[in-house]
Amino acid sequence: MNEKNENIPDPKRIEKELGEFLNKKFGGTVKILSPSLATNEAPITGKGTSSGRKKLVNFNIKPQELIAYLDQYIVKQKRAKSVLATKICTHFNRVKHLETTKHSDVRITGSIKSNILMLGPTGVGKTYIVKLIAKRIGVPFVKADATKFSETGYVGGDVDDLVRDLVKEADDDIELAECGIIYLDEIDKIAASSNLRGADISRTGVQRALLKPMEETDVDLKVPHDPVSMMQELESFQRTGKRSERRVNTSNILFIMSGAFSDLNEIVSRRVTHHAMGFGSSLAKAKTNSDILKQVTAEDLVEFGFESEFIGRLPVRCVLDTLSKDDLFTILTMPNNPVILGKRLDFAAYGIDIVFTPEALDILAQRAFEENTGARGLVSVVENALLEFEEKLPSSTIKRFVVTPGVITDPRAELALILADENRDQLELAFLEAIQETRQALSNHILNNWKSLSLHHGLTLSKERSDLVAQYYCTHVTELGTAIQSIKTYYESIKKVEVDFYHKHDINIVFEEDAIDSLIEQFIKYEITSDDLMAKIYNDFYDGLNLIREKSGTNRFFIPRKALLDQEAFLAELIRKIIS
Repeated sequence: MNEKNENIPDPKRIEKELGEFLNKKFGGTVKILSPSLATNEAPITGKGTSSGRKKLVNFNIKPQELIAYLDQYIVKQKRAKSVLATKICTHFNRVKHLETTKHSDVRITGSIKSNILMLGPTGVGKTYIVKLIAKRIGVPFVKADATKFSETGYVGGDVDDLVRDLVKEADDDIELAECGIIYLDEIDKIAASSNLRGADISRTGVQRALLKPMEETDVDLKVPHDPVSMMQELESFQRTGKRSERRVNTSNILFIMSGAFSDLNEIVSRRVTHHAMGFGSSLAKAKTNSDILKQVTAEDLVEFGFESEFIGRLPVRCVLDTLSKDDLFTILTMPNNPVILGKRLDFAAYGIDIVFTPEALDILAQRAFEENTGARGLVSVVENALLEFEEKLPSSTIKRFVVTPGVITDPRAELALILADENRDQLELAFLEAIQETRQALSNHILNNWKSLSLHHGLTLSKERSDLVAQYYCTHVTELGTAIQSIKTYYESIKKVEVDFYHKHDINIVFEEDAIDSLIEQFIKYEITSDDLMAKIYNDFYDGLNLIREKSGTNRFFIPRKALLDQEAFLAELIRKIIS
C-alpha cells in the first residue's frame, strides 16, 4: 500500500508542472487556480448565463425600415436587400414574439428556421450587407470562412467554435447569444468534388457538422481537451461542488451563408436548356451569370456538391447582381462609401482636406470595372491613383487637395502643378467649387431621402437643415448618419439652453426654427458650446427682455433669426409695440 502511495505524484508537483506548461503555452495569461484560494472570488467565466440578459423584447424593426437603412450603403441589389431584410426582421420579430407571449400554444413543433443562402460574384457586397444588418439590428454576430472548419474530431476548426464565439460576442450572455447571427462565407468551397471518393473532412464533413447547429442542437461551451476550458470547469467545481454544464441552444440562431458559386451557372444552364426540349426557355433571356443563378434550384445545388440535407436547411436563397461601371460610380458618390471616406481620413491625418470631382470618380469607376473584381476593385484603383500625392503632399504646405481627372490620368504633371506656388489661388478656387458641388449633391441626396432619414434619426430634415448636415459632413470625416446625429445634438443643446435660461433667469425664450438653424451653423463653424450660447443670449437679450417683462408682464418671447443678427433692432421693435 505504501509502495503505491509513493508512486502517486505530489499534487503540488502536478500543479507546478501544469503551471509551467500553461505559462510556456499561453504566456502567463492562464494560471492554476489553487483550491486554497478564497471561494468568494469572482468566477473567471464572465457574467454567467442569464442574469441581466439583453432580451429581444424591444426588437421592433420592420422590413421596410431595414431596407431604407441598407439603401444608404448598398447600391443596386434591390431583390437581395428585400429578401434579407424581410426574412431577418421576421426571424427576430418571431423570436421576440415567442419570448413575450404567454400562450404556449403558439410554439410549433418542428418549425423551420429561415436560414439564408446568398449567391453572387466576388465584390458585390455579400459580406458588407450582412455586417450592416447585424450592426443595425444589434444582435451578436460572428463571421468566418467555411474553409477553415473541419468535421468535429478531425484536425482543424470545429463548427461548434462558431457558437462559442457567439457567446463571446454576447459578453458571455448565453441567452442573448442564442438569438445571434452566424455568417459563413465561401460556402461554395465546401461542396464535394465530383471525382472525390471516400470521406472528405474539409467539404462534406463540414456540411454534416453544420446540420444540427443549423436546425437545433445544444452546444457545450466546454471545449474538450482545452486547458483553459478545463481550468474554468475546475474553478467552478471548487466553488460550488457541482459540475457546471453550460450549453447553447441553436434553435433561434440564424445562419447566413454566401459564396461566389462560379461554376454553378453551367449546371443551371444545362438543366434549363435540357428541360426546354427545343421550345425555348427562360434562359434565353438571361444575359448575365446573375440572371442564370436566379433560376437555381435545390437540384442544381446538390449536383454542385452539397448534400440534400444541408440545402434543405437553407430554405431562403437570394442572388446578388453583378455591378456595372455605373453601379461602381454610384458607390463612389454615396455619402457612406468607405472607399472615399477612408481616403479622406488618410489625408486628414496630415491635416489635408481632400475632395473628388464627379469626373474623377467616373474615371476611377471605369478602371475598377475593368479589373472585374466588383466593388473590391475600387479600393485598389483609388490607392494606386493617389499614392504619389499621399507621399508628397504631407511634406508640403498644401492643406486643400481636389482630385480632378488630371490627377488620375497624369499624376506627375498634376503634382508639379499643385506644388508650384504660383498656382495656389487657382487651386484654392477649384477646391471651393468642388466642395460646393459636393455639398449640393449631398443636400439633394438628403432631401430625396428626407422621410426615412428623419424618422430614423428623429430630426425633421428641412431644406435648410439638409444643407447644414451637408456642411458638417464636408468639414468632418464621418458617415451621413453620424453627421445627422451631430446636427440633432446641436438642436437638442439649443432647446436645452431655452430651458436653462428660464430656470436661471425666469424668462421664457423660444427660438424659432430659422434661429435654431442659424445657431446650428455657429456650432459647426466656430465649435461653440452650450455655455457659450447661454452667455451670448444673456448678454444680448436679458436686459431688454427683463425690461419688457417688467413693463408688460409678458414672459414668453419668440426669437427669430433676424433677432440674432440685430438684437438691438429686435428689442427696440418689441419696446415700440409695448409703448404704442
